[in-house]
Amino acid sequence: MNEESDVELQLSELFDRYADGYDDYDVAAIADCFAFPCVVWQMDQGHVFADQEELVENLEALLDVHRENNVTQSTYEVISTHVSGCTAHITLDWQQEDDAGDVVFDFTCHYTIVQIDENWRITMIVNEPA
Repeated sequence: MNEESDVELQLSELFDRYADGYDDYDVAAIADCFAFPCVVWQMDQGHVFADQEELVENLEALLDVHRENNVTQSTYEVISTHVSGCTAHITLDWQQEDDAGDVVFDFTCHYTIVQIDENWRITMIVNEPA
């Protein structure tokens, strides 16, 4: 396996863990995908999370919204990937569905990912406004 395909596999594994964390309502698994500090832009506002504890509070509120809407499945499609050294920029289209397979949330996110030691972690997310 060449270095480029190895990095793509590692990034795919990161987002698979991230999606699984949402599907399992596992705040710790989701938060483990991030480096700190991190920034999340959503609804035209930026939020800086200095550490995992701050992010977990936000994630718990987000998962409450998922529970209220019966979200059970999160899937993504890679729209673009650019990797340069220890940094990656990735755009994903997401669909989150309920038990019946109906789409509850459909959105696009842009991610900045960094490699720390051997692990890739999310440092910034920009959610496209709907």
